[in-house]
Order: sequence, then C-alpha cells, then structure tokens
Amino acid sequence: MQELTMAEKDRLITELPKFYTADAAPRQALKFHPKTKDACSSGNTGNISLKVAKTIVIGDTGVGKTSLINRYCRSVFDKDYKATIGVDFEFERFVILDQEFNMQIWDTAGQERFKCMAAAYYRAAHAIILVFDFTNIKSLQHTKKWLEEALEQTSSTFPEIFLVGSKKDLCKVNEFSQMENHAIELANEMNAEYWSVSSKTGENVKEFFRREAAITFEQAILGELESQRTRLTSPQIATGGVLRIERKTREEEEKVRKSKCCSGGRGL
Repeated sequence: MQELTMAEKDRLITELPKFYTADAAPRQALKFHPKTKDACSSGNTGNISLKVAKTIVIGDTGVGKTSLINRYCRSVFDKDYKATIGVDFEFERFVILDQEFNMQIWDTAGQERFKCMAAAYYRAAHAIILVFDFTNIKSLQHTKKWLEEALEQTSSTFPEIFLVGSKKDLCKVNEFSQMENHAIELANEMNAEYWSVSSKTGENVKEFFRREAAITFEQAILGELESQRTRLTSPQIATGGVLRIERKTREEEEKVRKSKCCSGGRGL
C-alpha cells in the first residue's frame, strides 16, 4: 500500500478532532455521534461523497483570511500578500470515517467596495469562518456585522459558525490574553466555536480546519439521515432538514443569532 503524503494525512480523519477551548465550543462531544458512525460503517450516507460543502471565510480587510487559507491548503505563508479582489476559492478533498467529503473554501474580499459582490457568494454556505486580527480589536467587533450579513444569505442551510483570531504571533502575552477573553465572550454570543491561530507559524491551522471539516461533515450526514427519515414518514417532498446535536433547535438557534447580531450583543 502506498504511503500517504503529509497533506493526505491531514485530510484523513478517523476521530472527531478536539475543540480549541471548552469555554467557546457549542459542541462538547469528544467523538462523532453514534448515528454518524453507524451511517458511515453501513454505507448509509446517501450521496454525501458527490456533494460539495461550502465554507465562506469573511472578515475585515487585512485580518489574514487569505494567509489562513494558503497556510492550510498550500502550506505557505507570504507576508507580502495582495488583497483579494472579489472572491477566490480552494477545493479540498477529505476522507472522513472512510467517506469522501469535498469542501470548497471561499476567500472573500474585506474591502467595502467588494461587499456586494462577495455577499452573492455567501448563499448556501454550510460553514462560516469569521476571521479577526488579534492586534486590532475593531476587527473583532466588526465580526458581528459580518455574521449578520452572512446569515441573511444562509438562512436555509443553518451554517456552522467559527470565530478565528489570526496573527497570534504578533501579540504580547498580556494583550493576547485580553483579546482572547473578549473573543470567547463574543463567540458565546454568536453560538460560534472559537480558535486562535498563526498563519505565519502554522500554529493551530491544521487542527482548526480538520475540526471545521469534521463538524461540517457530521452535520451533512445527520442532515441526510433526517431527509431519509422525512421521505419515509411524510408524503411531501423532504426539505433536507438538519438534525442538531447538543444544541438548540434550528428555529431557536436562528432566533438567538439574529437577536444578538441585531442588538449588537455586549460591548467589548
């Protein structure tokens, strides 16, 4: 059997990767849900391998969105990057619990003049990655508005939400601690999972994307199982509802997110 490359090993997932901190992780389970594992072992995963899950990466200009993606997808870091114009995307293929799972990672421009263009690409996203710069508290505060705008375009998919702090390597210890406390507080308001990373050093980048892919995969599987159940029990066409584990119902979750985004949450 041919030995796997490092990149292939990074995209081979057999156990649910651990969250960064329990203080801001809506999903506390340490293993894949039994229904997910049973579906994968029995082959009852529908056409998951044929689908392409969509992840959008959003946030202010210059916070490190492109650097984060390039570090994971290409294992490179370029300090003299050029600002993204409009949108760009990378395609990643994972093997999770022996199932093929495809992910598009959309890199969106942070400049105001590209917002209308980029917003059109938010639709039908399965995961939202909100990126902020640890050296710029305003970029953290602005993630609330970015999320509000993204949720307007993704109400039908109920995407997973991740709040990611970049440029950790540029922070002094005391400054990082203060910013992280603010970020964890905000992540809980958003019902998002929080991570801190450094695209320059690579710290937590692989771990984060493995976690994001695994959670998105699990929700795709549970959604497929729910669709199958609905088709068997209802004469109407199934809408592909998603079964949520250890979280509020989809309706309750959406109401909480919208109310917090619109109210602005607690100040930082």
